[in-house]
Amino acid sequence: MLGLPDHVRTCLFDLDGVLTRTAKVHAAAWKQMFDGCLRQWADREGTLFVPFDAVHDYDEYVDGRPREDGVRTFLASRGIELPEGTPDDPPDAETVNGLGTRKNELVLRKIRDEGVEAYEGSVAFVRAARDAGLRRAVVSSSANCRDVLIAAGIEGLFEERIDGIVAREQRLRGKPEPDTYLAAARALDTDPGHAAVFEDALAGVAAGRAGRFGIVVGVDRAGQADELRRHGADVVVSDLAELLEPR
Repeated sequence: MLGLPDHVRTCLFDLDGVLTRTAKVHAAAWKQMFDGCLRQWADREGTLFVPFDAVHDYDEYVDGRPREDGVRTFLASRGIELPEGTPDDPPDAETVNGLGTRKNELVLRKIRDEGVEAYEGSVAFVRAARDAGLRRAVVSSSANCRDVLIAAGIEGLFEERIDGIVAREQRLRGKPEPDTYLAAARALDTDPGHAAVFEDALAGVAAGRAGRFGIVVGVDRAGQADELRRHGADVVVSDLAELLEPR
């Protein structure tokens, strides 16, 4: 009925791009933040300004990763190194934390102005999983996870939430490390081998494979099915509703 192996008892869902249509919002916020940073860097160093690519750079360096990891990874790809700073850095600070804060403010503004929409197929699948008695958790690197779930009207569908706030409190490594997904499995008293991971990000799929979960379902929203498989997806669908179709 759910298109999953019989031994799966728990479903662990990424948020952005799997449950909600917020991946494009995040990509736009990253681009706005990084383009400002890159333009300042180019002006100061006398180098060519090469803008952030909201498709390639987003998928390769920031999608699915904790915010500060995304900042570090992308800047490193451009040969740029900034001071770490602290989580209290203001958005105009030229530090890793400052840029992360700036990006977060942009995302919150976009969510407030544009709202949040959930994928209908994903909501139908989560409800079917609930009705079938499967445990359910959201696993996201976003510190705004709860706000997004509430805005999308789907918070009540999940029993546990492992997000950026929990990861910081428990000192969990971010995706592509499996720590956050393993924490979600523990919270639901489930062995990883009996849990399914649902991810659209390459880093998230890699985390599912590293954690030896029962099945990793790649959700292809951006035409990267082959890459999702290469990073560890056992199955790739364009929408979770496909898993509900008779086979």
